[in-house]
Amino acid sequence: MKRARSKSAAHGNDPEMKPLWQALYAAGADVVINGNNHDYDRFAPQDPHGNPDSQRGICEFVVGTDGKHSPRTFGKIRANSEIRQADTRSSPPHASSYDWELVPEAGKSFHDSSSGSCH
Repeated sequence: MKRARSKSAAHGNDPEMKPLWQALYAAGADVVINGNNHDYDRFAPQDPHGNPDSQRGICEFVVGTDGKHSPRTFGKIRANSEIRQADTRSSPPHASSYDWELVPEAGKSFHDSSSGSCH
């Protein structure tokens, strides 16, 4: 999996993802969630170049805390990194099931939530 941005010592930003970040930014995306790194890193809204942008920027989460591998140390801490953690594992809330919930937009009432069993 190609990561858009990643800050651990083992992985870095992937230049191949820059066009995707530019397209997401142009489309007005609010959030990007990345995985496959053995840490947690949350970034303030930023433009495709990693510069702060509180008006149109994309908030990014790198979440790879439930992997089977050991945590990795962070290399250079990147600008806009608001909080990071590399020595804590998380676990799925359910080992053999999953949940979902659709929350309606303001003023609407349609709601859907349930759970299912894993194969």
